[in-house]
Amino acid sequence: MFNLPETTKLNKLIPKNAFDSYTNTKQKRELADNVSRITWLNKLSVDTTNLQSKEILEIQIFNIELKDKVQIKSILNIIDKAIPYPIIFIVRNGKSVYLSTSPKHNNPKNEDLAVIDYTYSTDWFAENDNEFQIELKNDIDWVYKTFCEQFYKVKATVKGLKELVATQKEIDSLNREIEKVKLAIARSKQFNKKVELNLKLKELKDRL
Repeated sequence: MFNLPETTKLNKLIPKNAFDSYTNTKQKRELADNVSRITWLNKLSVDTTNLQSKEILEIQIFNIELKDKVQIKSILNIIDKAIPYPIIFIVRNGKSVYLSTSPKHNNPKNEDLAVIDYTYSTDWFAENDNEFQIELKNDIDWVYKTFCEQFYKVKATVKGLKELVATQKEIDSLNREIEKVKLAIARSKQFNKKVELNLKLKELKDRL
């Protein structure tokens, strides 16, 4: 899907019960009911790409085949928390796919459980319409940051992954606040209140 070099390819099947220690009974059932197969497609590391790394040592690419066309964020979270490296998920049902990835950091209290900082994901789309790219340039950190930037709803210039996530969270927060103010304007019957709310709306949009 991303035309990556042969040196990065693994194509290893991962048994669903590999994540049993990270799941409860309900999550095990959800995994069994929704997922047909998990394949570890690629590993992007210093050894497989000849790129250096700073903070991110490896990027994994997993293919998840589903029995039905459903969102499986909770299942992806389980896999993400179990593996310390960033994972790019290609989730498939037939010829439809969606992409998801979550920047994360190590849990200082539990080395076996990563902490998810943010989740980027697309809607379903036809695989032939994929516009996402993985550019193997500069270093491993740059590769992952530039991949995550392709999910951006709003363009912004950022220096690193942490700033990217912080900016995205601020954008999300502003968008939620804008929707709340729009709803309040629609419900308000007082002219003075509407004026006040419209001024607030303009301020929020300017910040966005």
